[in-house]
Amino acid sequence: MKKIFSLLFVLYCITATAQDMSLFQKKEYNEAGKMLPYRILYPENYDKSKKYPLVLFLHGAGERGSDNESQLMHGGALFLADSNRKKFPCIVMFPQCPADSSWGSVKVDRTTSPFTFTLDYARPQTWAMKTIIDLTKEVASTEAVDQSRIYISGLSMGGFGTFEAVYQYPKLFAAAMPICGGGDTLHYDKRVKKIPFWVFHGDADVVVNVENSRAMVRTLKPIGADVAYTEYPGVNHNSWDNALAEPTYLSWMFSHKKK
Repeated sequence: MKKIFSLLFVLYCITATAQDMSLFQKKEYNEAGKMLPYRILYPENYDKSKKYPLVLFLHGAGERGSDNESQLMHGGALFLADSNRKKFPCIVMFPQCPADSSWGSVKVDRTTSPFTFTLDYARPQTWAMKTIIDLTKEVASTEAVDQSRIYISGLSMGGFGTFEAVYQYPKLFAAAMPICGGGDTLHYDKRVKKIPFWVFHGDADVVVNVENSRAMVRTLKPIGADVAYTEYPGVNHNSWDNALAEPTYLSWMFSHKKK
């Protein structure tokens, strides 16, 4: 069944890429003399008299400094599917992390397999992290956004960034969905216990060790967080294909409101 959902997801990814990616408008956000490009998708028949959920989606390290289009293959097509556009009207943002930065405070040792990651949320935030939060707050205040329904998801480097963004800004998000990432278990605390998490990882990941996600789940449960965890047997680092093909991915996300 999982393979069927994955195949269907790939098929509508191809269709959406060929036909609808232009619906993601390309914009720029300027702060402190630096520019952050981002893509934004508005609901069909966008009505500013209404209020819509806002989704922040963070890409992986391999898409740093690109033209902001390759990342739309991971996640973008999900929000472009006709059925989802009708059933889950929302505003979706795909910001572009610059080549010289990272979403989170992650140090990477690439000589190991899987890579070794050292995280420390006590370090100053990266420019990219601070800027995407400022951008999110601006869009939330200038567009027709339901302030109680702001969500974050991300894969790989974006999965790490998802954990850190929630840790640094626990009052901003209604739910979080990190994919094949992990977090700083040392510095996580009870500020996030009201935020539901759905964490995804493949147990054959040779880039980001699945233990990163397992450790975060073990950290979140004792502090009272609402945590769901899905681990895919035999799946490597591209577990986002499985996660984004989950039939309840969007319905789970949008069922939550900020407490």
